[in-house]
Parts: sequence; C-alpha cells; structure tokens
Amino acid sequence: MVNVILIRVLRAAAVFLVVTFATFAIVYAKPAAIARNIVGISATDEAVQAQVVELGLDRPLLEQYRHWLVDLLHGDFGQSFFTGQPVLSTLDLRFPVTLSLMLISLALTVVVSVVVGVVSAVRGGWPDRLLQILSVVGGAVPSFVVAIGLVFTFAIAIRAFPATGYVSPDVSLTGWAASITLPVTAILVGSIAGAAAQFRSAVKEVLERDFVRTLRARGIPERTIVYRHVLRNAGGPGLMVLSLLTIGLLGGVVIIEQVFALPGMGALVTGAASQGDIPVVMGCVAVTVLLVSVVNLLTDVLTVALNPKARASS
Repeated sequence: MVNVILIRVLRAAAVFLVVTFATFAIVYAKPAAIARNIVGISATDEAVQAQVVELGLDRPLLEQYRHWLVDLLHGDFGQSFFTGQPVLSTLDLRFPVTLSLMLISLALTVVVSVVVGVVSAVRGGWPDRLLQILSVVGGAVPSFVVAIGLVFTFAIAIRAFPATGYVSPDVSLTGWAASITLPVTAILVGSIAGAAAQFRSAVKEVLERDFVRTLRARGIPERTIVYRHVLRNAGGPGLMVLSLLTIGLLGGVVIIEQVFALPGMGALVTGAASQGDIPVVMGCVAVTVLLVSVVNLLTDVLTVALNPKARASS
C-alpha cells in the first residue's frame, strides 16, 4: 500500500509540473502584451519595456517558472498585476464558494446515483428503462440551459429562491442554503444522470459473474449478495466514475457560477484571463491541478483498498 501511494504521489507531482509549466509557457509567451495590458494601450514602447523589466518578464522562461514554483512551495502565490493584492488572499475568498458547490453536488450525486443505479440493475424492468431514458436526456441538456430554466421557474415565476448572488454561511445559514439550491440543482441534473447510468452498468456487470450465481445457488438472500459482495466488487469502477465526475464538476461549476453570479473560482479565473492578470490565472490553475491530483490519489488508494488485486497492476 505504501508503495502504491508513493507511486501515485510521484505521478501527481509529475502531472502538476507538466500542466503548470505548459500553462506558464502559454500565458507568459508574450511579455510585451502582458506589460501593455498593465500600463495601458496608449503607453509608449519605452514604458512597456520598463514594465517588462520590472515584472521580470525579460528573464528566461525556465528561470521565471522556477522562481514561481519555489515561491508557490513556500505558500507565496504572487500578487495580482492590477490590484496588488496577494493571490492567496483572493483564493481564500473565492475557493470556499466553489468547494461548497462541488462537495454538496458530489455528495448528493453519490447517494442518489448509487441508490438509483443499484435499484435499476437489480430490479430491471421499468426502473432500468426509465434510468436509461433520463441519462440520455440529462446528458444531452447543457447545465447552463437547466440553470436558466430553474431561474425562470423558481426565481422569477415562483420567487422561491434568489436568482443570483451568494450568502456566506457565516452570515446566514438559511440564506446560504437558499443561494446554492438552484446552482446545485442545475449541476445535479447532468451529474446524476451520467453517474447513475455508470453505476448501473458496473453493478449489472458484477451481477452476471459466476460467483454471484454460485451464491444464489447456495440460497444466500439476494440482499446479502448485493450489499456484501456485488457493491464491493463494483466499488472500483464506481470510484473511477466519481473521480471523473469530480473533475467534470470543476468545468460545470465554472459555468454555473457565471449564470448565478456566484463569487467563486469560475468567475475569478474567467475575469483574470480576460483582463490578463496572469498571477491570478496561475494561482487558479495550481489549485485546480492540486485538487484533481488529490481526488485521483484518493480514488487510487480506495480502489486498492477495495480490491487488493489492483496492486499487481500498479
């Protein structure tokens, strides 16, 4: 187990270096354009060049990346080009909003998808057919379309929930719950549809194995077979689905935050990218890659814990 974790950590570190360096090379490819965004379009070439030197953009790219990486390892994400505020303090304000949306959406998706997937695989019939239809419909409708429909229905027509904005749980717990209800619902429509179908396929595949037929022949109750044996064997594929779902939620949350005007990571990175605030963009990329790496690491560890045979393929 220790060797498996060590290998996964080394892989995660390699992915982090590759992704952050590739992003760094892209966003810092034109230092003069970055400097002109800061000093203004009407600035002289001398002023632009002076800004390039001041920011250290005239140094070799590898040296700039090494300096950024060393500062990052010491907890220094740099400062915004435009506000002068530390990037880390900005992330501290924005990241909890995105994380709360992701965690709540993920928890509800897991619970509902597992229950629906298991019932569909075990019982078959109309629940199975209904799930297949809903999975196609839910996967075909974009999340922002669902979000707009929810706003028109529950925020404008019924006025049961706010259309936009975010309330911190420190200010009002009920206000916070109301402000995230519609965004979370918009995310759940697509995530549950896809995850439930994947869980259903994983459970159905295990139910068709020889050892399940042997257990049934021995007279073991169906519920015991499902809960003690089938779910454990379907746990590996299920965890992989959750891993991919978590990564997919990052993209979905970015869109949903724009629709509901939530002050999360999505609004931050899109605003920083359009403005050319490179340190903020790199900070968002670093946090995102780190989050994805942690999710993948936990998925691999839990997969090995559920199925020790996976160690042989590690």
